[in-house]
Amino acid sequence: MTVPTELTKLAYRIDEAVKVSGLGRTFLYERMALGELKSIKIGGRRLILHSDLVAFLTTSDSGYMLN
Repeated sequence: MTVPTELTKLAYRIDEAVKVSGLGRTFLYERMALGELKSIKIGGRRLILHSDLVAFLTTSDSGYMLN
């Protein structure tokens, strides 16, 4: 049996999403406000699902093409 050495997070806090994506905090909040980046709120915390962050980074629908 192979044991993974690192687990992929299912969701990121905003500060974590900034670190893993390389994008700015203000930019992420703007994209969430425009509905281009999905997020969820659990209790008082705003989270971005890993799958939603990957989808945002890999789509050209937002008008931002990342290479």
